[in-house]
Amino acid sequence: MPATGRRARRVVDRVIVIRDLKKSFDDQPVLKGVSLSVPRGATAVIIGGSGAGKSVLLRHINGLVQPDAGEVVVDGLRVSSLHESELNRFRLRVGMVFQGSALFDSLNVAENVAFALREHTNYTDLRIEEIVREKLELMGLKGIEHKMPSELSGGMKKRVALARAIVLEPEVMLYDEPTAGLDPRTADSINNLIIKLQKNMQSTAVAVTHDMASAFKIADRIYMLKGGRFIAEGTPDEIRSSENPNVRKFINGQALEEEQ
Repeated sequence: MPATGRRARRVVDRVIVIRDLKKSFDDQPVLKGVSLSVPRGATAVIIGGSGAGKSVLLRHINGLVQPDAGEVVVDGLRVSSLHESELNRFRLRVGMVFQGSALFDSLNVAENVAFALREHTNYTDLRIEEIVREKLELMGLKGIEHKMPSELSGGMKKRVALARAIVLEPEVMLYDEPTAGLDPRTADSINNLIIKLQKNMQSTAVAVTHDMASAFKIADRIYMLKGGRFIAEGTPDEIRSSENPNVRKFINGQALEEEQ
């Protein structure tokens, strides 16, 4: 019997649900029982030191990594139980912005942004050109369709990566260190674009970052990962005022040693 009433609404409104997620590589535990849920339209940001498992957690959400135990549920789909063909269809609903932008060096900007459209739709060339132009203009990149990635600055590459990630209008957005390697002004422009996309698309998002300025600006809720577990969580204001010594160290830019 389907859930009804308040409980049904609560289940539907939690688009991303992670329960007791565990993952090891070469017998080395990385995630030791991680749980979180992200409401529809919200942005969760995961912070933590290098090697904390932030990117590993992110890749579980779109099925690029399979858990040893626990589960990941996205909009009612148990991701870890999907067959490869089902996973491929599911990933069309998830936009991913990789840390290094991951543009195809041999393709120009328009071809990069159009890639998923040509692979997964039956749109005409004219329609694809219209969509590509629309997404690039949304990113403030009008008229650069024929440039190659090698001709772009780091900030422009990130904007192209954002345009490519939203070209199929995904319901879920994943950001892996979206401001890494950018100067503060460029990083802030990327943060503003992420906020703009969330408002325009009403998608649900998870971002991992070392950049606390970015975390405080884009997050609805922040989770701190250390030693394979979340050791703190809260709103940006709650994290900013936290007395947890590990949180204070991280906010103040001090390196954290990972526990094994």
